[in-house]
Amino acid sequence: MNQISSEQRHEIVRQIGTGVILSISGGRIAALADGIELPVSNGYRVRVQLTAADDYTVQRIFTRNGREFDHGERTGIYCDQISETAYRAGMFRSYDAGEW
Repeated sequence: MNQISSEQRHEIVRQIGTGVILSISGGRIAALADGIELPVSNGYRVRVQLTAADDYTVQRIFTRNGREFDHGERTGIYCDQISETAYRAGMFRSYDAGEW
């Protein structure tokens, strides 16, 4: 796991964009050691992690009874793709794990 600074977290938020974050999580952002997490609804969340290769991993996580279930993951996402990828991950009713 890669520890990042608060400035790097702010840069992730900037690259995703305020409007996209509002549409995904209503503006709620949780800090992770290596990125951010955006709580969606109905037990879903979007996890955005900065990797050592300076790209991103985006995961759609479903939580039920304290257990996490992976509902899709994209790796090797660059800064110009992060906004669209995070948005699609957050729209769990529109895009299933294979589509986003």
